[in-house]
Amino acid sequence: MTQRTEADIQTEFFLKVRLLIKDIPDKLLYHVPNGEVRNVRVGAKLKRMGVVCGVPDVVLAIPNKSYHSLYIEFKACNGSQTKEQKEFQQQAEKAGSKYVICRSAYEAVKEIREYLNEK
Repeated sequence: MTQRTEADIQTEFFLKVRLLIKDIPDKLLYHVPNGEVRNVRVGAKLKRMGVVCGVPDVVLAIPNKSYHSLYIEFKACNGSQTKEQKEFQQQAEKAGSKYVICRSAYEAVKEIREYLNEK
């Protein structure tokens, strides 16, 4: 059996979350496309434009009673955070956001539901 990639898990998540949780404004739940491989020129241009390493895969830009926003980092079965991702997590949590690591679409949908139920 082939191991599912982070991209596979995230794609499944977006298919499921849009079907299962209808009240999320479509522009406030989004993917941050930082992880793609790019050529050096494009990478340098994006860095000048403000792209930083370590930003999580998905953002839910809706506050609840406890947090300003929710960040979701998808990881495959044996995946682990980079140094930059750990630094981002620390800064986001210190600033009042929730940060979770999810290894399945189901887990991420569950996190969104729980987060939104704290409104």
